[in-house]
Amino acid sequence: MTRVLISDDLSPRAAAIFEERGIQVDQKVGLKKEELIAIIGQYDGLAIRSATKVTADVLAAATNLKVVGRAGIGVDNVDIAAATARGVCVMNTPFGNSITTAEHAIAMMFALARELPAADRSTQAGKWEKNRFMGVELYGKTLGVIGCGNIGGIVAERALGLKMRVAAYDPFLSPERAVEIGVDKVELDELFRRADFITLHTPLTDATRGIIDAKAIAKMKPGVRIINCARGGLVVEADLKEALDSGHVAGAALDVFAVEPAKDNPLFGHERLVATPHLGASTLEAQENVALQVAEQMSDFLIDGAVTNALNMPSVTAEEAPRLRPYMKLAEQLGSFAGQLTETGLKKIVIEYEGHVAGLNTRPLTAIALKGLLGPLMDSVNMVNAPIVAKERNIDVAEVKHERSGDYQTLMRVSVTTDKYTRDVAGTLFADSKPRIVGVKGIRVEGELGPHILYVTNRDTPGFIGKLGMTLGNAGINIATFALGRAAPGEDAVSLIEVDQAIPDSVVAQIQALPQVVQVKPLRFA
Repeated sequence: MTRVLISDDLSPRAAAIFEERGIQVDQKVGLKKEELIAIIGQYDGLAIRSATKVTADVLAAATNLKVVGRAGIGVDNVDIAAATARGVCVMNTPFGNSITTAEHAIAMMFALARELPAADRSTQAGKWEKNRFMGVELYGKTLGVIGCGNIGGIVAERALGLKMRVAAYDPFLSPERAVEIGVDKVELDELFRRADFITLHTPLTDATRGIIDAKAIAKMKPGVRIINCARGGLVVEADLKEALDSGHVAGAALDVFAVEPAKDNPLFGHERLVATPHLGASTLEAQENVALQVAEQMSDFLIDGAVTNALNMPSVTAEEAPRLRPYMKLAEQLGSFAGQLTETGLKKIVIEYEGHVAGLNTRPLTAIALKGLLGPLMDSVNMVNAPIVAKERNIDVAEVKHERSGDYQTLMRVSVTTDKYTRDVAGTLFADSKPRIVGVKGIRVEGELGPHILYVTNRDTPGFIGKLGMTLGNAGINIATFALGRAAPGEDAVSLIEVDQAIPDSVVAQIQALPQVVQVKPLRFA
């Protein structure tokens, strides 16, 4: 039975969703690392928030784990590289708390502009320091948004509603999208130069770590105010403190810190700082939304193979999964066929789609074709890590779609180039949705791939089929099906012979010794 572990506090509805879908669920919150390692091997799925650390050690012990679901956006607590290497899909829920986080950033901007926390403390202390707290209007000011994706886009929309001007820096923001949401797409230095307020909404990567440092602050206009509700490592806190001390930065509002829980931070106590304890996603609505979303996504993956919001494999919707299933079987068989015949170093892989399949979501098909192809050549390759494995080994992978219609309603072709040759294998689906091979090395040959297939390339001369059949018969090996094709009379021919059992090496050697045989290879298919 499929089992899922919930190791962090999630809404009770998450467990109910798993159970309604027929998945056994255990909720064990607050496990120490050693305790998690001791039990994780029992589970197919792991649902977490930010407390559980899914490290390489945990993943090494997770022998049955197929998916990690993070109820929230950030996955800093998951070793994605290690998960990918072990074939574990990592999902997050990027939209469940988007509005909540965006609203918190806007609230922090208001708090900075009008010095609300300090004014509250002063007033409740019995002071009436009306002249001390001289704020600024947001109207007409320029907000610089660093990272204008889902959350950043919502913040920009809210800021425009406040009649602010918005300048956005995001390498992935298209000019068309910028026009659509009403922001100025600018380079980072231009944003620093123009912005009265700067808000961060970008993930923490090697490229963004410390994006706000002393050098960046020096480019900002005096009196700028900085809001960070994304990730603590985006801001160099020591540099920010110096800028607050000097007054170059008029104020900072931070919901995240470099080290969390942030119980001791050099910024704490600064009169120009507004701080909250990572509350960006902390609303009842958001916590309920992300818990339900992660439970639905994980259930869809474990039951139907649907992939939603994955960080390390292509997405497949629940509606697509049933339609793609027979194509995925075909893609895996074509890849496995080519991989089992490849005996020298791979240089290039081209996967072509023609006809009906070209209009489908082909990214998962390409991933599973690579898995089939690389699987016979190296250990521990799966649909999740196959594209990474190919990249690490400098294998050029290309995906090609043809709008043309050919002899078949749908056609897939896998071509491999090694240091010695280029070989291709093509296949289709027949009316019963069963995969069929329809071409090898450009030679037409039609056949189904059973568990045991003997692949033979031979010169097309009389008597060969009889000699081959006699050799197999003398060895007590029964032929189930026999598919044959040739390039032209007297030239190369290809045979796909399905047999009822594995063929011993001694029999393979006898077939290889037949004078017409160029190549013989026993193939295995799941």
